[in-house]
Amino acid sequence: MKYLTEFRDPALTKTLIQKIEKKAIQEVIIMEVCGTHTMSIFKSGLRGLLPPQVRLISGPGCPVCVTPQSYIDTAIQLTERQDVILTAFGDMLRVPGTEGSLMAQKSKGRDVRMVYSPMDAVQLALDNPHKEVVFLAVGFETTAPAIALSVDQAKKADIHNYSILQSIKTMPNTMEALVVEEDIQIHGFLCPGHVSAVIGVKPYRFLSEKYGLPAVIAGFESLDILMGIYHILDMMDKKDYKVVNEYTRLVSEEGNLKALEMITKIFEVTASVWRGLGSIEGTGLKLKQEYENYDTVKKLGIQMASEQPVKGCICGEILKGKACPLDCRLFSTACTPENPVGACMVSEEGTCAAYYKYGEFRD
Repeated sequence: MKYLTEFRDPALTKTLIQKIEKKAIQEVIIMEVCGTHTMSIFKSGLRGLLPPQVRLISGPGCPVCVTPQSYIDTAIQLTERQDVILTAFGDMLRVPGTEGSLMAQKSKGRDVRMVYSPMDAVQLALDNPHKEVVFLAVGFETTAPAIALSVDQAKKADIHNYSILQSIKTMPNTMEALVVEEDIQIHGFLCPGHVSAVIGVKPYRFLSEKYGLPAVIAGFESLDILMGIYHILDMMDKKDYKVVNEYTRLVSEEGNLKALEMITKIFEVTASVWRGLGSIEGTGLKLKQEYENYDTVKKLGIQMASEQPVKGCICGEILKGKACPLDCRLFSTACTPENPVGACMVSEEGTCAAYYKYGEFRD
């Protein structure tokens, strides 16, 4: 506990806030990419402590939130098959598709099951040899190694009734897509801690080397985040732009080599469709040819559903940092955690969920 409280020390927090105030001489827009950062910022009340010149915007770092609605619609279509057991992490069950959610399908008696890891789905395949067990492979580099391991183990065990519906996404090229979009203004990045623990520091170097943007890999305690903000302001003040690893207790320069090796063994880089951002090259992972028998789409011969916009929902604009939940006319009225319209209200890491949970409403 002592180790944790060191990163929540009130005196150190006050000192850092004062240092940030001295550095914040003009408006600075900082994007915290990770949904866990967003939730931590709200939980600790940091938004109210920072000077008004420091503006924090949330990015597309919530895996549930960036999963396109067409993916959910495809998953729902799979539940109509008697020969399929659909498995997913808990958050995915509540994400609304065009016609309801997977939770709604489960209530109708369709075989939808929540699992805690992809290996749980592999075990289900072993226990149900006459059913195709489909796992919704959603997430970033953080969950990709576990998903890759499940495919690797299924192949080694000669399990033929397990497959994944792929929607694994990668972060660095997505951040670049935000940087080059003309109507999005970002002065610096708080890079995602969990993703960075896997991929390391190197993949972010382009931010400073190519675009002259400061970036800090930060942990999730209040002092972690404040130190990240201070580093960004300090680099801007000195015009010395680089990527700083402030989360050294968990993140190394090279990342988790074993996890990266497993990802590289099973997957190859591809384009991926992001909610609100569209298709971005080099931001997805797909199974390599030798593992295509574990690709649900190819194995079952299905087609992905077409994308249908949700009327009134601005989740896509929120994920790009171009809008905040208070700009959405559905927020806190038609769209609540109990009855979510958009994906940003479903996940605990979603920006809308954070605004709602911590009382950020319209005046």
